[in-house]
Amino acid sequence: MAPLLELRNVTKVYSRGLIHRTSTTALENVSLTLDEHEPTILTVAGESGSGKTTLAMLLLGFIAPSSGQILYKGKDISTLTGAERLAFRREVQAVFQDPFAVFNPFYTVDHLLSVPIEKFKLAKSKAEARDKMYEALTAVGLRPEDILGRFPHQLSGGQRQRINVARALVLRPRLLVADEPVSMVDASLRANILETLRSLQRDYGVSIIYITHDLTTAYHIARSIIVLYRGGVMEAGDVDAVIKHPQHPYTRLLIDSIPWPDLDRRWGETEIKAREAEDGSVGTGCRFAPRCPFVMEQCKNPPPLFQVGPHQTASCFLYATKPELEPERLSELLPV
Repeated sequence: MAPLLELRNVTKVYSRGLIHRTSTTALENVSLTLDEHEPTILTVAGESGSGKTTLAMLLLGFIAPSSGQILYKGKDISTLTGAERLAFRREVQAVFQDPFAVFNPFYTVDHLLSVPIEKFKLAKSKAEARDKMYEALTAVGLRPEDILGRFPHQLSGGQRQRINVARALVLRPRLLVADEPVSMVDASLRANILETLRSLQRDYGVSIIYITHDLTTAYHIARSIIVLYRGGVMEAGDVDAVIKHPQHPYTRLLIDSIPWPDLDRRWGETEIKAREAEDGSVGTGCRFAPRCPFVMEQCKNPPPLFQVGPHQTASCFLYATKPELEPERLSELLPV
């Protein structure tokens, strides 16, 4: 049986300018497979400009890849039409970063939840539609009687974000793409939203691609992680192994930037240069070479993925003695 979702050597290049045309490679040669019968939570992490949001837009079908394929249940999403495309739109849902921007201030919460039910004909009566709204709101930890009938400005940021999750849940999705879902929410509410996402995966069988720059939340929610830098996979594998024992210099930089509740421990103890000037190209060698303290002559060539552990791989020549891993086999290392 075909996987739920499959990326095959996906690359996305943005071009701009008419006379002096320039190109930016936002994502390059990324392959990924999610099994339909093994719902999981996969984190995609990296700093701003690493290609995380581009990946989310590709997965949702909002933009098309420059090369490669994105398959949903074995079919290229760019060729889906009619009922198949409608099913894809229902089964692949998103939760975006800003819980304040996705609401129309002139409509109540009822409208936000009832529209997708009507559009996809998921209820035969208003009573059944209301039951589905109650179930979805309860599933994300909200009291329907306190939420329905209210306008967005009457709700907190945490409530709005959980309503966004409820809106996706009411459609019974198979895949949820969560792009920085807690970055604009108070710290006190982040744990609640993250636990809501975990319960969706556990209780409703929803696979989740959790996109973030925050490795602390990534560690607590996911089983596996992919670390991106300037559109390329730097490191991937079991989240416990990658966070506790990072192998790629870039991953070490991300881990080292996490603030610790220890006044005697300095942030940024690893000597790594600040972001280099970007001209929109990644060159022919290692993308991280201009910032890497371990750069070598062979870094002028693009490093492949090396398998550095049973469930861990890194794209770095520091591990040139390790077996190489084809990009298409990356998902085999990711635990579910």
